[in-house]
Amino acid sequence: MKGDSTVSHGRGLDGLVPNLGWSLGTILRRWHELVEDELTVLPHGSRGYHVLSHIVHQTPPTQSLLARQLLIDRTVMTYLIDDLVTDGLVVRESHLRDRRARRIVPTEAGRAALQDAERRVRSVEERVLGGLPPVERCRFHEAAMRVAQAIQSAEPGTDPWLTVTDGRPMQDDVHGGR
Repeated sequence: MKGDSTVSHGRGLDGLVPNLGWSLGTILRRWHELVEDELTVLPHGSRGYHVLSHIVHQTPPTQSLLARQLLIDRTVMTYLIDDLVTDGLVVRESHLRDRRARRIVPTEAGRAALQDAERRVRSVEERVLGGLPPVERCRFHEAAMRVAQAIQSAEPGTDPWLTVTDGRPMQDDVHGGR
C-alpha cells in the first residue's frame, strides 16, 4: 500500500530490514530499563512487582505454591518474601488446614504500593509504545498477550523472567538485594 508504514518490499520503516527479534528485543530492553527505574521503590524491582501483584490479585498462596506458579526458585522466593515482609508489604500467616504452611497475605501498605507500581508500569508502557496511536497500542498489547499466553500454554515450564534477564538469574536474586 502506498503510504503504509508496514513492510511492503522487504524493508520496514526507515529502510530497515524487518527483524522480529530485533524489534521485540529493543522494545523489551527499553521497557525493562524504564520499569526497573520506576520500581526501585519495591524490593527486587520488577520481579518484586510481579510477586506482589500475584499475591494481591490471587487467593493468598503459600510460599512454595507461589514459587511454583511464578517459576521462581524456592530459595530465591524466600529472599523475595523476606524483603516484602521487611518492607511491610506482605505478612506470613498460618494456613488454616496445614500449620506447617504459611500463606502470603498482602497488607494494606502492600496493596497501596502495588496500586502505585501498577500506575508506574502503565506510564512506562505508554512511554514505550508512545510512537503508536492509541488504537495501535491497544492492538499491539492484545496481540502480544495472546502470543505470550500461547507460548506459556505450549511450554508451561518456561520462566518468562529468564527471557528478560538474558537467560541468567539476576545477581541480587540469590542474596536478597534490591
